[in-house]
Amino acid sequence: MTRISVRGVAVASATVVTAVGAVAGVASGSEGKTAQTVDVAGSTLLADVPSGAQAQTISDHFSEQASAQQASADAAAKKAAEEAARQKAAADAQAKADAEKAAKAAEDKRVADEAAANRAKARSAMTAVDATAVSVSPGSVQALAQQIIGDDSQFQCFSQIVKRESGWNYTATNAGSGAYGLVQALPGSKMATAGADWRTNPATQIKWGLGYMNTRYGSPCGAWSFWQSHHWY
Repeated sequence: MTRISVRGVAVASATVVTAVGAVAGVASGSEGKTAQTVDVAGSTLLADVPSGAQAQTISDHFSEQASAQQASADAAAKKAAEEAARQKAAADAQAKADAEKAAKAAEDKRVADEAAANRAKARSAMTAVDATAVSVSPGSVQALAQQIIGDDSQFQCFSQIVKRESGWNYTATNAGSGAYGLVQALPGSKMATAGADWRTNPATQIKWGLGYMNTRYGSPCGAWSFWQSHHWY
């Protein structure tokens, strides 16, 4: 039975009791005194009021719900902050990588441009050398070789070989073998790969001789080391 139905029963019972009491009073000759009635229906039933333990339980329940909701909100806020931090770190890392890539590309281009400029300068120098008059003294031929070779130590090694092969005479010819020129190419026509004027232009002979030494021995000094052991190269 629900609390409402109990209260209804109580009201009905109180009414009956009041009525019966009134009849009994009259019958007993109570001289017309009206019997006092008790408003049972208007009183609050004890079952409607929570006990102290029940009230505390309800309060604890609401506190737990509030704490759980706050904890959930805090966890969501923390997760959102961590995700935002992760995204920012990823964006910063990507920006740094892009900047480093761009800087490397710029540096590579600078190096390539500088190398191209150096090659163009070297070609211009070679062109100027090719235009040099072929009627030159041995000293001038040496100076020409030093200009073409550049590195002083490699020039010294180159000079040691040429001095022994031709005495810096760019028209020197070996009567026995037919070797020709400063570096005594055999046959002399090999030097045509460096220029059609290989017979009369010492610059052409120097360039061919330098290329030969670099290809076969790694450098003029490598060729000179071999020459000292074998007296040919």
